[in-house]
Amino acid sequence: MNDIEKKEIIGSIVELLERLIDDRENGETKSQPVEMLTIKECAGAVSGLSEHTVRKLVAQGKVKSVRTGEGKRGKILVNKADLLNYFQQ
Repeated sequence: MNDIEKKEIIGSIVELLERLIDDRENGETKSQPVEMLTIKECAGAVSGLSEHTVRKLVAQGKVKSVRTGEGKRGKILVNKADLLNYFQQ
């Protein structure tokens, strides 16, 4: 890669960063908070859904989840929006 190609790449990166900063200043990038539910809360959020089914969906990777802690004592937290989207399909 020669100096001209490097300068073009750097110029492109700078341009993208400037557009990103402009978008943020204009309020175009509004991130929504992510709501996480425990297995029990998931079962209560969807009518007829059991905790066992939620655990199966997590194990199969069909809904996004995070395990907090280690081992059996760690809680599984499920993305609420992902869970609801799964059942709307």
